[in-house]
Amino acid sequence: MKGFKDFLMRGNVVDLAVAVVIGTAFAAVVTQFTKSFIEPLIKLVGGGGVSGGAFRVNGVPFDWAAFVNVVIYFIIVAAVVYFVVVVPINKLLAMRKHADEPEPEAPSPDVALLTEIRDLLRAQSGGTAGSTSRTPIDPGTL
Repeated sequence: MKGFKDFLMRGNVVDLAVAVVIGTAFAAVVTQFTKSFIEPLIKLVGGGGVSGGAFRVNGVPFDWAAFVNVVIYFIIVAAVVYFVVVVPINKLLAMRKHADEPEPEAPSPDVALLTEIRDLLRAQSGGTAGSTSRTPIDPGTL
């Protein structure tokens, strides 16, 4: 019983329950908004009246306004989920990933010494990386 209680009291489970409740309430608000405002506008554009936004073929009604209403509902819910849930989670994961990366270690004394020697040799040779500029040898002096 203790393990089950610990599972239920975990932050993730409680957050999920809150998200489901808020999501359900939000869905009800969006549903009513689209039925109260969007659908009448669509029916008005479709000819107005009771049969606006619909047509009949052989007595069978096709309510295209209801379909457009559901598509708009879906777009609203998808946009809210993306901007309220997905974007913040991605930012949080990126920050957490950045925090988990170890700090670059300071080079060992041997590597630091070799780097310093390399830099001094480059400076003495004119500063060009990888160049092997040497004083030309006169063949007559050999």
